[in-house]
Amino acid sequence: MSEPTISSKAATVRFDGVSKLFGKDVVAVDNIDLHVAAGKLVTLLGPSGCGKTTTLRMIAGLEMASSGRILIGDRDVTKLPATDRDVSMVFQSYALFPHMSVLENVMYGLTFSGFAKDEARTRALKGLDLVGLKGFDTRLPSELSGGQQQRVAVARALVLEPQVLLFDEPLSNLDAKLRRQVREDIRAIQQDLGLTVVYVTHDQEEALAVSDEIVVMRNAAIAQIGTPRQLYDTPNDRFVADFIGEANLLECQITDVSGDTATIEIAGHRHQLPSRGLTSGPATLAVRPSRILINEASGIPATVDKATYVGVRMEYTLTGGFGQVFAVQDDVDEPIAPGTEVKMTFAQKGPVLLPGE
Repeated sequence: MSEPTISSKAATVRFDGVSKLFGKDVVAVDNIDLHVAAGKLVTLLGPSGCGKTTTLRMIAGLEMASSGRILIGDRDVTKLPATDRDVSMVFQSYALFPHMSVLENVMYGLTFSGFAKDEARTRALKGLDLVGLKGFDTRLPSELSGGQQQRVAVARALVLEPQVLLFDEPLSNLDAKLRRQVREDIRAIQQDLGLTVVYVTHDQEEALAVSDEIVVMRNAAIAQIGTPRQLYDTPNDRFVADFIGEANLLECQITDVSGDTATIEIAGHRHQLPSRGLTSGPATLAVRPSRILINEASGIPATVDKATYVGVRMEYTLTGGFGQVFAVQDDVDEPIAPGTEVKMTFAQKGPVLLPGE
């Protein structure tokens, strides 16, 4: 499979030791280093108040860095206002003008930037075509669905051909089914056009679905950067393991390390897995719900506390000497009844060792 073409306009984004303080005491972003490659979609992910939106707004020039440097391409934009940075932003609220047609909304930024009316119209029509809204140009925003309104906002940003396109929680106002469709549209447009995109969300599934790379933020700092698979399969710590998807965090004991393989003991059960540089002693085992195996010939004794049918799978809550875990199984035809005594163990691939608390 060939690499996607990168737009000639797409630029890198770099943060060198950037901090942002509000007043004297509130640290919104704390000395972060970040590199976004040209033509890639990078997501800033984290809980509310972690600094992700402030980081995005500093790229846009809507907030000024308190210290450090911000570069777009080779240009230092740290002190430049938003109007002097070649970026466009798609907001959570869409911010469409209700009295303007779809075409007029998309043309607005172009005419404001000094484009002749004919050229602005041509670009706007092309932009609507790109986002799948050809023929919708005469409609008002009120005549569109939420997903269509979001696409108009994307088209309005795209037609300016920015070096960097920014998205601030763009799907939060859409229902679940529409979110899936629009995130696929955004990803397809980004890849087709080779755009540099920085995308903010608090939704882990959304981040995993659209990103080339994810920046997990916590307490104004970067907790870990990696591809979706790297973060899901090899989190650095308990926070990342628990925040990227669901994870059961179980206390265990590393009893032996041989080469890169550790032997752990948990509730009397032994399991081998990569040591990840840890040595003998207390540790944490992070296990995804799908990596817990139930009703094996041998394993850890457990009791099924809850069994919930959710259509495509069964969800179980198990308790035992390890505490409590959440597990899922694809077999919906022969569910395990609550109160059943079972044996539980872990898949050979998937569980990850993390430092103990």
